[in-house]
Amino acid sequence: MPLDTESLGSLRIERSTVTTGGNRTGLYIGLAVGLLVVAAGAWFYLRPKPTEVSTVTAEAESSGPSLGTSVLNASGYVVARRMATVASKVTGKVLEIYIEEGMEVKKDQVLARLDPENSSTMLTMAERELEASKRSLTEIEVRLADARRNLERNEALVKQQLVSQTALDASRAEANALAARLAASQAQVKVSESSLAMRRIDYNDLNVRAPFDGVVISKNAQQGEMISPLSAGGGFTRTGIATIVDMSSREVEVDVNEAYINRVKNGQRVEATLDAYPDAPLAAHVINIVPTADRTKATVRVRIGFEKLEPQILPDMGIKVRFLDDQPAPEVANTGPRIRIPAVAVEQVDGESYVWVVSEERVERRAVTVGPESEGTIEIRAGVNSGDELVSPVVQGLVDGGKIKLKEDSNS
Repeated sequence: MPLDTESLGSLRIERSTVTTGGNRTGLYIGLAVGLLVVAAGAWFYLRPKPTEVSTVTAEAESSGPSLGTSVLNASGYVVARRMATVASKVTGKVLEIYIEEGMEVKKDQVLARLDPENSSTMLTMAERELEASKRSLTEIEVRLADARRNLERNEALVKQQLVSQTALDASRAEANALAARLAASQAQVKVSESSLAMRRIDYNDLNVRAPFDGVVISKNAQQGEMISPLSAGGGFTRTGIATIVDMSSREVEVDVNEAYINRVKNGQRVEATLDAYPDAPLAAHVINIVPTADRTKATVRVRIGFEKLEPQILPDMGIKVRFLDDQPAPEVANTGPRIRIPAVAVEQVDGESYVWVVSEERVERRAVTVGPESEGTIEIRAGVNSGDELVSPVVQGLVDGGKIKLKEDSNS
């Protein structure tokens, strides 16, 4: 069969046409890929970055709500207005001691007893001196009675001219002398009685007694040691048995800068917080302002009394006080544990208060009810629960529901 050359020619492909169409398709694909890469890069570099923040965890305190708004803060110490180091009135050796630190004692309770050997000897001597004085007095009384009877006889005999006037004068002189000796002997008896009373007091003073109701905070002597009301013995003699504090006299003393003393007045409400119990504020009030200033420190001393004396209040404890304004503390429904957070964690907008709560690397803006602010912290009365993680301090760029990134030194 002969070859049809014309039919074969019609089946030939034009190379120029195929090459041109293939180049366009590759160009389009390259442009598309380039645009995708540019768009991806732009999104990567221009996408919203998480805001870097620090956080703090809200923790509930064990105390109730604050008592009011502070007008002045100060610090001081708990003091006892009635405190005494009990010593003996006489010098002696401690025979027995009946107290230990922390023991409660009553007024006139015996704390210790000194060795009575010397005092008992002196007491016995005084008793015998008194007995001798009384016997001497009795002798003089007998002799005086006899002299007076003799004088009466001689007076009668002189009238009868049976004795001389000289004998009568001698009888009268003897009676007067014995009367004088009687008066002296009576005075000597009183002296002996006073001496005996003094010795008995000294003997009773061997029992060292508590001057008032209180608690023993220091035991300064031990059995067998010498004790004296005066310092003696080259420093080896004790001058005190124990130190007693009247716990009902506890109060607070603070030094207030004289530039701010105008914010304090008698009877002012105070919120006191012991350094040892920072979560338990105590209600107190100003007793008085000591009417003098310390020129070296430019301060004025203020005495503060507790509304109720709690057992944890101990003398010499450090304490912080907040002098409150005249407005009474607002009534709040929640009287349970309170929450205090840094004041910088609260955002104020148009008179409303908000916090930013962190959850799963995102933040939620939440409205809160705040209480008094003190020493850089503020009380949260509603809107925050114990354990919530909050942004602190509040930073610019936070968006409700937005992502955040915690700083490495963030406190969680």
